[in-house]
Amino acid sequence: MGVEVIVPLGLFAAVAAMVLVPAWLKSRDRRDMQQTVRHALDKGEALPAELVEAIAKASRGRIATAHTDLRTGVIWLAVAAGVATFGWMIGFEDQEAVYPMVGLAAVPGFLGLAFVILSFFNKTRAD
Repeated sequence: MGVEVIVPLGLFAAVAAMVLVPAWLKSRDRRDMQQTVRHALDKGEALPAELVEAIAKASRGRIATAHTDLRTGVIWLAVAAGVATFGWMIGFEDQEAVYPMVGLAAVPGFLGLAFVILSFFNKTRAD
């Protein structure tokens, strides 16, 4: 395999690893916690109220607040700016590469803009 195949394959493998590895680690932690709780229940031990509350809170997930929406939007806008800047830098060598890269940057850009707009409408406060 040549460099023409390895570089794109490595890029997609890195993106897949960034998504799949944290999900796998979270799943493993959840499985270990369930085994610990199951083992304690099998022994007849009572579960502490703090543990039950922590498990319930973790299962609910995060509630989107105005702050988290704004933060997510700013991150997506920064990704868009990075992709657009990369396209602009490539444009010094190949002028035809600028427009596709700016078009690609529009996807995270509009996603970030949507999150920023949502942050103004979201009345939920962080606790």
